[in-house]
Amino acid sequence: MDIKQMNYILTIAQEGGISKAAAKLFITQSALDQQLLKLENELGTQLFYRSRGNFSLTAAGKVYVDYARQMVDLKHEAYRIIHDMADRQRGTLSLAFAPERGMEMFMAVYPQFYQRYPKINVIPREISVRRQVEMLQNDELDLGFLSARAQDRPGLLTTTLLEEEFVLITPADHPLAALAAPPGAPLTVLDAEKLRELTFCLIYRESTQREIIDPIFERAGIKPDIFLETASNRANVSMVEKGLSCSIMPYYYARDRRKVACFRLAGRPRWTVSVCCRRNRYLSKAAHYFIELAVDYFRREGSNPI
Repeated sequence: MDIKQMNYILTIAQEGGISKAAAKLFITQSALDQQLLKLENELGTQLFYRSRGNFSLTAAGKVYVDYARQMVDLKHEAYRIIHDMADRQRGTLSLAFAPERGMEMFMAVYPQFYQRYPKINVIPREISVRRQVEMLQNDELDLGFLSARAQDRPGLLTTTLLEEEFVLITPADHPLAALAAPPGAPLTVLDAEKLRELTFCLIYRESTQREIIDPIFERAGIKPDIFLETASNRANVSMVEKGLSCSIMPYYYARDRRKVACFRLAGRPRWTVSVCCRRNRYLSKAAHYFIELAVDYFRREGSNPI
């Protein structure tokens, strides 16, 4: 079995067709199709059912993909171990973060990482939590930095970096703002009933933050008045500062904001910030060092209301 050929088949299976797979592999569709036909002729059976451009695995294809994935994984793991044994300090480290905050962490710690591992090719990407989990499980990613509810994820090893509380923010001149605690004092706790008459700007519905936010309203029997949903907590803070709405978000984005009033919510809803890798997978010394830097960063920068 040829490793390059395995990667071709694995990519076709992942993308569900020749055209997307060829684009991802940077080869022509005809070249990829020829490689597939060559392998199927060699094996004497089809690996994919073809249907209007959609490719789905046959029983034989599932067997091939299962073993091919294991062999490709073993190759990558062997290279990581040998590079560490030889102290070559080379290779690739692929990282993924949820948008906004994760990249801020990366930019803060990367200069220190680079000083020790200047020849490691680091690939940082901003990717949704759900997509990160898929990529980790498929061994397409070394480390994922996830912000979500604490939960077990099949096949993944998760290390909690921070537990973080969600808070309500209102414009500084909102009637509720009169109830806010003065700077330096413990935040005022608001009962969920106070949310009933407010207008909200929230993170978009597909975000894992909504797994924390939406139950707050559901438990109180409230259908929130949402005038805007965005992909950015910083945009939502700006809407609040301009007096257009209120919002609920992780405290990290609300701290040190002088143009908003900040409140703790009853029940103290929270999520975890974690680093994940594939379970039983060898992590290089470089990956372990990056995790150390991330732990130090969140220990310094991680915040919760007093």
